[in-house]
Amino acid sequence: MANTVTGSTYAGEFNGDFVAAALLSAPTIANGLVTVLPNIHYKRVMKKISTTGNVLVNATCDFDHNMDVDVAERVLTLKEVQSNVQLCKKDYHQDWIAAQAGYSAYEDLPADFKSFMLAHVAGMTAAAIETSIWEGSAGTSGQFDGLVTLALADSDVVDVASHAAVTSANVIDKLGSIVDAIPSTVYGSEDLTIYVSRNIAKAYIRALGGFSVAATSNAGTNNQGTQWYSNGALTFDGIPVVVASGLADDTAMAAQTSNLFFGCGLLSDVTAEAKYIDMADIDGSQNVRIIYRLSAGVQYAIGSDIVLYHA
Repeated sequence: MANTVTGSTYAGEFNGDFVAAALLSAPTIANGLVTVLPNIHYKRVMKKISTTGNVLVNATCDFDHNMDVDVAERVLTLKEVQSNVQLCKKDYHQDWIAAQAGYSAYEDLPADFKSFMLAHVAGMTAAAIETSIWEGSAGTSGQFDGLVTLALADSDVVDVASHAAVTSANVIDKLGSIVDAIPSTVYGSEDLTIYVSRNIAKAYIRALGGFSVAATSNAGTNNQGTQWYSNGALTFDGIPVVVASGLADDTAMAAQTSNLFFGCGLLSDVTAEAKYIDMADIDGSQNVRIIYRLSAGVQYAIGSDIVLYHA
């Protein structure tokens, strides 16, 4: 792939910062929305134990087997992915950042631009990881199977019926159907969370602001309309509602944080900056390379403890 340089007229010093578009920063990992399992070489087995029968029965003089224990497993498999970018220093000699590079024929990229590109590649990679965590498909280059992808293929996962696009008019009903489907053994758990896509969160905020009905009917929470919300925590029926940026529109999942796992090799591979390599001393070229590589994957242990809403 070729790189392009636009707006390259050099007319003196550039006094300003590089600005990138807003990027996702893998908030699922950063905010502790899943359990992180580092130091996995390739695979890790997630054991699932289920029991049938009665835990307690009437006492007798004999030993009577009254409960069966079944051990099953789900496997968290890592996939190695990478991001490689190559830039030619010569392309930036006449650019408006050229003065920062110095005047030698062997100069490096301007320091500010170099730092910007490292952060930009790392940010783009974090965005791709966030998408893969939830909606990724191992059949797509650079992705691993996400939690939604795994759940859709698992008949044990509780699937909410009557899928539909979520709006401020129906979001209360849809969130209610998710809560109603949560197994009784999971409901009330301290780490139970409802993960929602951005459009569901927006619809819920507007509904609480009074916009789920005619605008003249009420002004929502504390009669403040949508002004009641200042980017704070959301709950529904006492259960935390968090935005999972990698979820596709009209998608939600109710699960325990302790049941959702993100696995990786070295955790520092996920959180580290991209590597910058000047190729001049290696192959004599004017190229620089930016490299980001990691191994990652997701899995859950008990599908029957998860509720999925997927329009």
